[in-house]
Amino acid sequence: MKLILAVVNNDDSAVVTSALTKEGFFVTKLTTTGGFLMVGNTTLLIGTEDDQIDNIKTILRRYCSTRKQINPSSSSFGKSLDNQGIAEEVTVGGATFFVLSVDSYEKL
Repeated sequence: MKLILAVVNNDDSAVVTSALTKEGFFVTKLTTTGGFLMVGNTTLLIGTEDDQIDNIKTILRRYCSTRKQINPSSSSFGKSLDNQGIAEEVTVGGATFFVLSVDSYEKL
């Protein structure tokens, strides 16, 4: 038994959650905030058998796309909105995927 933690962009969370549940996976969604860009994302908790990990990765790859976004530079964080800081292009989206071993599982 494995527990998958998948951190996905908020823009992708509804469609990927729908695809996972359509394939029979049980998914719990948590609203989270990333530390680098300080923007919202979604962390999915997915309990699954070992042999289903590749299927979950395939779904995440299909529905969690990366895209470019213009963000203010980190040097402008915490300053007023009229700051003339240099914007930088960053890649957002995709998924960060962790697989954890589960010693015990019980559904009550």
